[in-house]
Amino acid sequence: MEKKDVKAVHQLLNDYLKQFKLHIQYTKEEIGHFLLPRENVIESFVVEDPVTKKITDFTSFYSLPSSVLKHDTHKMLHVAYSYYNVPNKYTLTELVKDALIMAKNKGYDVFNALDVQQN
Repeated sequence: MEKKDVKAVHQLLNDYLKQFKLHIQYTKEEIGHFLLPRENVIESFVVEDPVTKKITDFTSFYSLPSSVLKHDTHKMLHVAYSYYNVPNKYTLTELVKDALIMAKNKGYDVFNALDVQQN
């Protein structure tokens, strides 16, 4: 996700969240603040249709590292937490699989997801 994607992610995420009885409606500024990638804080990815160049899907996760106590080798456990997943063209399973691969490639040790919003 890049700054140029904020408008499309804003529309996509807000439309997706409307299906839940209790949900937030983000402003474009909030989308930029909370979801634009920041190293070791949040990772956000969009799926762009190669023909129309329209963003069709969105996935994100945030970082919450934990200290490993009393271990000679390992000092930090890098944990990714699933944040928002907006399936459209692809299934939720496909989006999460891609998020797992991206988290692994970025050096995360663990990937957690709560049982909310169709996870």
